[in-house]
Parts: sequence; C-alpha cells; structure tokens
Amino acid sequence: MADEIAIDYLRDAVAALRSYKKLAEKALAQVSDEEFFAALDEEANSIAVIMKHMAGNMFSRWTDFLTTDGEKPDRNRDMEFVATPDTTRDDIMNYWERGWQRVFDAVEPLTPDDLSKIVLIRGEEHTVVKAINRQLMHYAYHIGQIVFLAKHFRSSEWKSLSIPRNRSAEFNAYLTSEKTNDSRERDR
Repeated sequence: MADEIAIDYLRDAVAALRSYKKLAEKALAQVSDEEFFAALDEEANSIAVIMKHMAGNMFSRWTDFLTTDGEKPDRNRDMEFVATPDTTRDDIMNYWERGWQRVFDAVEPLTPDDLSKIVLIRGEEHTVVKAINRQLMHYAYHIGQIVFLAKHFRSSEWKSLSIPRNRSAEFNAYLTSEKTNDSRERDR
C-alpha cells in the first residue's frame, strides 16, 4: 500500500510538472517578442526574466538532486533577474527547455525508496517529498505570473487556457456528452 501511494505521488508530481510547463507554453505562444520582454514597471519582472529565473532554479535544484545541496555554489541567482539587450527569445526558450529537461531527468527515475531520503536546499534538510513539493509550489507561483502577464498583454485577444468566461455550462454539457459516448463505446 505504501509503495502504491509513493508511486501515485511520483506519477502525480511528474504530471503536475508537465502540466505547469504546458500551461506556461500555451500562454507564451500568445505573446509577441516585445511583450515577452516587457515589464509592467521598474520593480516587475518580464515573462523572459521569470522564465530565466525558473530555469536557473531548475538547474540548481535538480542537478545531482540526491547528492548535492540544491543551491549550487556557482548559481548566480541575481543575474537570473537580468535580461541583457542581446538576449533573444530563442535564448530564453532554449534555457527554459534545458531547465525542464533537468527537472524531468531528476524526478522521473525516482523510486518509492527515494521519497524518504534527505536532500539539502541551502543547507536545510528536506525529505525528497518536501523538496519536490517546494518546487511544485515555486513553479506554480511563477507560471501563474507568466499567465497573468500574457493575459494582460493580450487583453481582448487572449485565448483562454481553461474554460472561457461564461462558457461553464457549455463545457459541462460537453463533458457529459463525452462520458455518455465513452460509456457507449465500452458497451459495444
């Protein structure tokens, strides 16, 4: 039973991470390059900067995840919040992809036995479960920012990433019809 719960947890964690990445990328697909690099004010981060920070965090946290502190000595966190004038959208997208690959390369091979192991983040002990949950929360927070900014920039041109406003009843009817169709297919 405990192994089943652990397997379910790991499967769910990977699914959540993939879902967060996909959500962000659906929002990113809607913004122009100018919007990608735009900050709302001097204290705000652009979409590009948020993505750069997330990727930097991913490399730090997930490189040698089970054996080294998640805050790597060579990480320059402050520079994650700077997009130099020569930085391109492709540069950020490539860094983002490599960061996510590092996440999946670290999380997907984990086993139920790994979940109670202790890892360090900035010298603080975490179980593997706690470390994964910490990152799930961190990524959800920043992906929420990315979606918010993309929606702000697209305004009335925004294409909903979930159920569009005033379309819940239509969506629920669609789900009901899909379930009915699935039942009919199984009965055949």
